[in-house]
Amino acid sequence: QVQLVESGGGLVQPGGSLRLSCDVSGDRVDFYHIGWFRQVPGQEREGISCISSSRRVTFYADSGKGRFTISVDNAANTAFLQMDGLQPEDTAVYYCATVHFCLPMKMAPSADYWGQGTQVTVSS
Repeated sequence: QVQLVESGGGLVQPGGSLRLSCDVSGDRVDFYHIGWFRQVPGQEREGISCISSSRRVTFYADSGKGRFTISVDNAANTAFLQMDGLQPEDTAVYYCATVHFCLPMKMAPSADYWGQGTQVTVSS
């Protein structure tokens, strides 16, 4: 059974940075495309970034382009989402998942395995 556990969320001021981690257990992370999603209560879940299993392809939604950077440390079996220039509209619960595909212009909205989420709050 593959399990994903996010960490690194918290309260940050506007303009600040956070680095989210996604620890993968039960299988090798390099078998999977990894995606990051976020969700605000009452709103649809948004796919914000993904990285292919080959690590050659990355995707960023417009909301994170130029501010977020996705990466994976295969040796540590961990994925990361570096978020810079955070704004109040980035406040959400952030999830990592093993998405079904990751293409340069599109990421899968579905996944086989999901983490439990980590809260990110951007506020002064």
